[in-house]
Amino acid sequence: MTETTIRTPHRPALTPSASAPAPDPAREAGGISPLGLFTVLLGAALPLIDFFIVNVALPAIDSDLAAGPAMLELVVGGYGVAYSVLLVLGGRLGDTAGRRRLFLVGMAAFGVTSLACGLAPTAWTLVGARVAQGAAAALMLPQVLATIQATTQGPRRARAMSLYGATAGLSMVAGQILGGILVAADVAGSGWRSVFLVNVPVVLAGLVLAVRAVPETRSERPASVDVPGTLLLGLTLVSVLLPLTEGRAAGWPLWTWVSLGVSPLAAAAFYLTERRADRLGRTPLVPPSLLRLVSLRRGLVMLLPFSIGFSGFMFAFAVALQQGLRLGPVSAGLALVPLALGFFAASLAGPRLVGRFGSRVVTAGGLIQAAGIGLLLVTVWRGWPGLGLGALAPGMAVAGVGQGLQLPVLMRLMLSDVPADRAGVGSGVMVTTQQSSLALGVATVGSLFLALAASLGMRDALATTLLVQLGLIALTVLLSLRLPRAMG
Repeated sequence: MTETTIRTPHRPALTPSASAPAPDPAREAGGISPLGLFTVLLGAALPLIDFFIVNVALPAIDSDLAAGPAMLELVVGGYGVAYSVLLVLGGRLGDTAGRRRLFLVGMAAFGVTSLACGLAPTAWTLVGARVAQGAAAALMLPQVLATIQATTQGPRRARAMSLYGATAGLSMVAGQILGGILVAADVAGSGWRSVFLVNVPVVLAGLVLAVRAVPETRSERPASVDVPGTLLLGLTLVSVLLPLTEGRAAGWPLWTWVSLGVSPLAAAAFYLTERRADRLGRTPLVPPSLLRLVSLRRGLVMLLPFSIGFSGFMFAFAVALQQGLRLGPVSAGLALVPLALGFFAASLAGPRLVGRFGSRVVTAGGLIQAAGIGLLLVTVWRGWPGLGLGALAPGMAVAGVGQGLQLPVLMRLMLSDVPADRAGVGSGVMVTTQQSSLALGVATVGSLFLALAASLGMRDALATTLLVQLGLIALTVLLSLRLPRAMG
């Protein structure tokens, strides 16, 4: 891939090679070990699993805690908002204080807050614990990509990034599968609480592995925390995500519209503040100069509709299967197994295909995903309400193959030109975009599905949701044509 130069008026031009710090000790020692890579990928899986694992547990939470629709929205949305708002800050702190250190702190906090979720006596306690859990995830996750960027290069980096993308995609599907199994198993009478308590032993194992196998890395030019940028980014994301997440269940009160009206003003203020800091030679939270990297900028634009469509589909599908087809949580989870298997198979083939066809693999993946969603649409329209898991499997498998050819390749592409000393910021920007889009998908596409289900019925609501996702897939296919063809 052609190197992209980042220029700012008051400092020398930076290229990915020129801006890199002195050789990293981890690199000189051979980079991250297979066990270390496994450990950081485990840290990447946990937050994404927990974003989706509650979808199939919501009916049980409602029954046990008398939560109500608005509170259930907060159980999902509180985690997503806290996670999204703090991700870039988490990346910056890792660059400064050490990525291994922040990974350990974030993972430990994730275990403690998961325990708090599992022991929550009331709905409000659960919401508070979920917000804290999202904040802990925001400390942990950016260190994963930054560590991979700082300790690998060349083919090893390409393989590690492909594994990260595969882990991210599979985690989002596995969350709902695992959630269904755990709720139905009712381990020691724990019911829905097991979807959170299961994190505790996993975190303990992860901490032991991280101490042994994850190398310490940090930026050679650590920057201070951009307080104005952090506050304005937080205001921007909260003013969009909170009303869209809570508005439908709360009946769209005045505060939701005021908040949405504030969001474009906050976004404009954030951009102007960051641009001014960049021009003055400071290091803003999200450097506009970083977004001049073509691969990162165009990849972020494509990641938006992909993630919105994916999370909206997963939410609607979980509700439709349980409330429309009256399937239990295990059956609702097992319906996603063909999707997971298709994704896994495609993600394994992706690196070889990329070597031959470059980023056009992403375009092909979008077309295959569209075929799978189209097949699901026909199946739902003709077979409802007598659908079984076998009838849904072909469409799910084809859609999974299409997604597996897109997400891992896209994530690898977006960070391919990010300088090593900005790895934490670059990964934070990418994951913030992904997480915000996932939350936005549940808030928009999910809310559309619930509103249509109340007025038109479950079949028509699900069919409309699938049509919306087809439109989003068409947009991702068009955007993929603008991605840089070659990949490093």
